[in-house]
Amino acid sequence: MTDWQFPPELWDAIGLTLRLAFVTSAVLLVIGIPLANWLNNSKRRGVIFIETLVSLPIVLPPTVIGFYLLMLMAPQQPLGAAWMTVFGHSLPFSFAGLVAGSVVYSLPFAVQPFQAAFRGVGREMVQSALALGLTKRQVFWSIVLPLSKHGILTGVSLSFAHTMGEFGVVLMLGGNIPGQTRVASIALYDEAQKLNYGAAHAYALVLLAISFAILIGIAFLQRRQNAILLSN
Repeated sequence: MTDWQFPPELWDAIGLTLRLAFVTSAVLLVIGIPLANWLNNSKRRGVIFIETLVSLPIVLPPTVIGFYLLMLMAPQQPLGAAWMTVFGHSLPFSFAGLVAGSVVYSLPFAVQPFQAAFRGVGREMVQSALALGLTKRQVFWSIVLPLSKHGILTGVSLSFAHTMGEFGVVLMLGGNIPGQTRVASIALYDEAQKLNYGAAHAYALVLLAISFAILIGIAFLQRRQNAILLSN
């Protein structure tokens, strides 16, 4: 049996992975809450199309998403050219490029739990608040959002865990640059390719422990959310 080895670069890759997951989850929290609320309440015909686009990463192969994002972010394209002009370097094969790809790839894992949590807030409570003179915006921020906190935490946790395990998207957009884009999943694959199974075991063990801890937290939050819904 191969002995486990903790290579010196392991914690650099794990740290980069955690940083990517934290930044991605923060971005998804900011854009996911208003998007989920809009998807729930919009009466426009195109909302089904937008909702389908948001859900697409669940079924679409990561390499397909990574390929099209790579083409979109290329310096020859408007987005890539604008980024190059402002920041002086290309968006692909950078940490910012990884964040952009991770946000797209993990979007449904944040938005869908947000939507479910918002829908779970009692309509009677919302209607009563509107009858008392509050605007829809005030009702959302003062009533719906606080009552949905466990669902929001679930969405953030799911997107965090999903980002931790990304492979195809980050490989297509970031490659394997140590200290910049070499996240833990890429490092694990790299060590396995080199038949360095001891180091691969170490990467797998740390990722497994982190993912298990996150799932325990998600299960706890879902139980709390279900208890709140039953009480309402």
